[in-house]
Amino acid sequence: MKYKIYSEMLNKIPYENKPKGLNDVVWRYSKNPIIKRNPIDNIARIFNSAVVPYNGKFYGVFRAEDRKTLPHLRVGYSDDGINFTFEDHPIDFKDENGNSWNPYYSYDPRVTKIGDEYYVCWCLEAHGPALGLAVTKDFKTFTRLENPTLPFNRNGVLFPRLFDGKYKLLSRVSDNGHTPFGDIFISESKDLVYWGRHRHVMERGGQGWWGSLKIGSGAVPIETEVGWLMLFHGVCNTCNGYVYSIGVCILDKDEPSKVLYRANEYILTPEMDYETVGFVPNVCFPCANLVDREGRVAIYYGSADTYVSLAFSTVDDLIDFAISHNEVVGRDKEIGRWEKSLKH
Repeated sequence: MKYKIYSEMLNKIPYENKPKGLNDVVWRYSKNPIIKRNPIDNIARIFNSAVVPYNGKFYGVFRAEDRKTLPHLRVGYSDDGINFTFEDHPIDFKDENGNSWNPYYSYDPRVTKIGDEYYVCWCLEAHGPALGLAVTKDFKTFTRLENPTLPFNRNGVLFPRLFDGKYKLLSRVSDNGHTPFGDIFISESKDLVYWGRHRHVMERGGQGWWGSLKIGSGAVPIETEVGWLMLFHGVCNTCNGYVYSIGVCILDKDEPSKVLYRANEYILTPEMDYETVGFVPNVCFPCANLVDREGRVAIYYGSADTYVSLAFSTVDDLIDFAISHNEVVGRDKEIGRWEKSLKH
């Protein structure tokens, strides 16, 4: 490995070597998608889901939709990170007094391990879409904490360590429809209840169109000696609708509101049938990444709002790509508190 990695590195992850002759920085699993339509009784689709190592296996919090197309979250587990068994019921979230506290809908979870606890951040109904937060130690009991944001907000991703005793959370403020406010922000908290010191992180746009409409944080960032390596999604609006692609950036290790490097090209865009055809066509949506001791990366992404798929890369290749394809967009490189006044 060229770059030192500080995030958790696993002994084993699902992985396929890059096909010979392929020059792309990311490549797809040859047997995609790993979760297909109607995966279990009365569930039409599972997609946009987060997988983490737990107790020698791979556990995940999955977005599942029944035949009423109402999304909820449920647990799945696997020995190999590819073939999953799912619980036969949605997660029953409890409040801190042990009473059920379940939202009307839940979708697009991310799971972050901090110490021996696993934090789930997802989008839920709270008089409009907002972020929910829950914690578990065993993937059986999930305790909901207070919602970290007001409506309207999506794409919440918690960093996997504290910064001077404070938690940091990425999110994207939005509206009640299809989120025209398309930038990534960061907030911090001492206690996971009260959130503040909100900072701007990344602007939509850039030299190309693939992230021109909106961007959103994706998988939990990977801490490296260069900075926080993060996969994110970018969305453009075409005459045939939205297209969701995956990009890569590196945030400052100590002040992650500052973008150090941001690739001006996507690293994965909808091209395969399972990405271009489905309930919502033309979607590649990253929700998790696993890293092994050789610096190899397994990327879990939702495809066409219908399937869960896998792709692969390495930390070295992703960092090199972000640096070699770097572009400066707006005020990304600044500490995001608008400390410089605009000149008119």
